[in-house]
Amino acid sequence: MDVQEQRPSGGDIHVENVGGIEATTVEFTSGVNVLAGRNATNRTSLLQAFMAAMGSENVTVKGDADEAAVELTLDGETYTRRLQRQAGTVVTSGDPYLDDPELADLFAFLLESNEVRRAVEHGEELHDLILRPVDTAEIEAEIDRLVSQRDRIEQELDEIDRLKGELPDKEQRRTDLKEQIDEKRDELDAVEAELEAVDDVEERQQQKERLESKLDELSSLRSDLEDVRYELETERERRSALERERAQLREERDSLVETPDGELAAIESDIRTLRDRKQQLESAVSELRSVVSFNEDVLDDAGPDALDALGGASDDPTAKLVDGDDVTCWTCGSTVDRDQIQSTIDQLRAVSAEKLEAVSDVEDDIDAKQARRRELQEAEQERERVERRLDELEDELERCASSVDRLEDRRDDLLEEIERVEADVEDLESREYSEVLEHHREANELEYELGRLEQDLEAVDDDIASVEARIEEAEELRAQRDEIEDEVTDLRTRIERIERDTVDEFNDHMETVLEMLDYDNLDRIWLERREREVTEGRRTVTKTAFDLHVVRTTESGTAYEDTVDHLSESEREITGLVLALAGFLAHKVYEDVPFILLDSLEAVDSDRIAKLVDYVSEYAEYLVVALLTEDARAVDEQHRRITEI
Repeated sequence: MDVQEQRPSGGDIHVENVGGIEATTVEFTSGVNVLAGRNATNRTSLLQAFMAAMGSENVTVKGDADEAAVELTLDGETYTRRLQRQAGTVVTSGDPYLDDPELADLFAFLLESNEVRRAVEHGEELHDLILRPVDTAEIEAEIDRLVSQRDRIEQELDEIDRLKGELPDKEQRRTDLKEQIDEKRDELDAVEAELEAVDDVEERQQQKERLESKLDELSSLRSDLEDVRYELETERERRSALERERAQLREERDSLVETPDGELAAIESDIRTLRDRKQQLESAVSELRSVVSFNEDVLDDAGPDALDALGGASDDPTAKLVDGDDVTCWTCGSTVDRDQIQSTIDQLRAVSAEKLEAVSDVEDDIDAKQARRRELQEAEQERERVERRLDELEDELERCASSVDRLEDRRDDLLEEIERVEADVEDLESREYSEVLEHHREANELEYELGRLEQDLEAVDDDIASVEARIEEAEELRAQRDEIEDEVTDLRTRIERIERDTVDEFNDHMETVLEMLDYDNLDRIWLERREREVTEGRRTVTKTAFDLHVVRTTESGTAYEDTVDHLSESEREITGLVLALAGFLAHKVYEDVPFILLDSLEAVDSDRIAKLVDYVSEYAEYLVVALLTEDARAVDEQHRRITEI
């Protein structure tokens, strides 16, 4: 390690087989650490090593190695990370600094592959990226719970309204029953009076008692029959309702598209394969860029400095590679024209661009596969719910059928018993004391009818009391519903407020950073929160999106709004960097992550890089920035320089 200025060291990092590094140990200090040098000098690889020690998964294992290792010593504590190739993937282990590196990956590790910078470069949706560190899932779950509770209360209120609508008919029924009871009592009093007038002969007392006994038995049997018929009718209606529900569920089940065998597993496998493909492509892009940068440097220098970049001495055979317009190829030793090598470099750039486009295509495929997986999982859950309910219905129908059979048998037995008792009563009535017996029979029937009417009245009274009690509950239910609605509104407002506050924070920090960089034709970059309707499965829901706007100034001084799509590549790089830095500040990443890593700043000129370094260093305990040698000269010389890795 070659350090231009010695300062108190904040720690050191030992690296093996990360990126292009075979093995090295580098010391760093608190504050700014500048990795100064030309391209292809493993500066990005060292930054990846810092990321690995922090806990990031976005690390490349050296191409000719099966495993890599990083050991970070920081403030007397040691953090380790090991990466091993296994079955086409990289498996990590060890004890990194962060348990969850997501926040750092998004807003602290600002390499060229940073997800926020790439999202701006490709014009992707920013809402989920920016709000990913903000935990709104718990609030949304509470909203779903409250909405379900509110819907249940609405169903109860609808049921109360239905019962309230039936109340006048029930009250009329009660009035009618009272009138019928009064009429029956008058009839019974009249019959009993007639019975007393004719039934004063002592010898008929025994016959009278026998008839009354039979009539009581008949009345009891008829009452039992009515009860059985009522229960039977209730069970039949219940069975019909269950059969209708079963038919509906069968139709619903038949309408559900069955998940093809093995499709879900195949999708999971495809997602894993696509993720592996994405990692391979990104690694290839990184390696291609390193090769292009290295070859460009060698072509540009064409002398001892180029050999020094390769780690060789001035008398090394590589020193003879460049001679006028002819160049000795440093890979095969043959003499080729400089333009031919430049053409090869251009081809490598084209391949790199193709692979970047392939990465974007793979990401689209991953999103599509994940969406299809969610759709299949939801369909499977719905099918399981329907099948489960169908099984429950079958059990209920079986119990209902058994009950119907039992009640039908009981009804038939009662009908036979009533027929027998009626025959006995008819036999008694046909005898000479038929007048007395007729009065007893009539009185008995009237008592039975009166009893039934009184039972009906009691049932109607209970029903009305129950409805009135339910109606009294309505006001409390409405209050509960309004309270829940207020809670839902408050929670939704809270999410909206979080989104708006986050956007404001980002906009304030982007304005500060952009003002500091002072670009002539890039006046303002800001986020706008808007709502849009999207389709999820069979539902249309409202989602929030964050649109990135840019205000530019023409040469004549006229300001106008532009879109990210119209920015140049360097302006997109600057915009993505500004947005990522705003996230570092807005989410206060520096409170949990001691490092901020900067790379690929070629789109920013030297003076602005120096301003940017000074500004960010106020927030980060450790700032590690990879700069070209000429850019590093603009940075304050008091900062630590690391020129060899």
